[in-house]
Amino acid sequence: MKVAVAAWEGRVSPVFDTARQVLLFEVSGHQVEASGEALLSDQEPTRRVQQLKDLGVGTLICGAVSRPVAAMVRMAGVHLMPFIAGPVDDVLKAYVEGTLTTPAFQMPGCSGARRRFRRGRGCRRQ
Repeated sequence: MKVAVAAWEGRVSPVFDTARQVLLFEVSGHQVEASGEALLSDQEPTRRVQQLKDLGVGTLICGAVSRPVAAMVRMAGVHLMPFIAGPVDDVLKAYVEGTLTTPAFQMPGCSGARRRFRRGRGCRRQ
């Protein structure tokens, strides 16, 4: 399966909506192989999501993402893993080990009881 990680300076980019790059990986079981990178040059969300589809991305790992963009990603058939933080290498290792959803990789302020704020605002696993 092809996994894309929105990246900035070797870490998961803090906000997917404005990320300019995704790193691409082929993941099979516990094996991860880098397969390239893609620049997300267009800030128009529909085109960014279409670019992910065109690249054959099955899973997107990213930091914060707006609800409209998250909905578009999911509607495109891409599994979304939002609100992730950390170095890309560590995040990928945790992904293949099945531990990516642990608090160690959650964005600051996105853990425990603070994950759900009033009126549906804040960091929530979607």
